Amino acid sequence: MNNAELRSALLSITALSSDYCAMLENAREMEKDEFVAGVLGLLPRIYFEFSDLSADEHMSEPGYGYFQSYVDEDFYESVRRNVEMVLGPDDVFLETFEEDMKYSDTPIAASISECLADIFQPLYNFICVVKESEGEQSLEAYAECRENFVAYWSQTLCNVMRALNHLRFNPTTE
Repeated sequence: MNNAELRSALLSITALSSDYCAMLENAREMEKDEFVAGVLGLLPRIYFEFSDLSADEHMSEPGYGYFQSYVDEDFYESVRRNVEMVLGPDDVFLETFEEDMKYSDTPIAASISECLADIFQPLYNFICVVKESEGEQSLEAYAECRENFVAYWSQTLCNVMRALNHLRFNPTTE
C-alpha cells in the first residue's frame, strides 16, 4: 500500500470511527430498532477495517508512543447509560466466550451497552488524537487503536454483534 492509499484508508477509518462514536453519543435520540440497525451497520465495517489495514509495514518502530485517554469515567458512563436507556431490558445477554464460563455452571450475563462503550473508548481516543494532531499522528493513533483491537476489543465486538443480531431479528414485545 503506497502512502496515498494509506492516507485514504486512515481517513476512511477515522470517518467510520467518528460515525460510530456519534451514534453512541446520540443514542438517546433514537428508537431501539433504529439504533440496533445502525450499530449493526457499523460494527462489521469497523471490524473489517481494523483487521484488514496493516499499518505495520509503515511503522518504523513499534514504540510509537502512548496517547492520553479522552474518555474519563463519567463520559464512559454517560455513553453506556445512553445506550442502556435505549435498549431497556434487552441490554443484557448471555456471554459464551467469557473465560470464567469454563468453570461455571451458571450463565454469565453481559451488557450490550457496556460492550459498545468498551468499543467507543478506543475509537473516541483514536479520533481525538487524529483531530488534535490535524491528521499528523493518524498512523500512530491507528496503530495504538489496532493494537488494542487485537488485544481485547475485537472479541467484544464479535460477541456484542451476536446479541445485537438477536435483537434485530428476534425482537421482544414490550
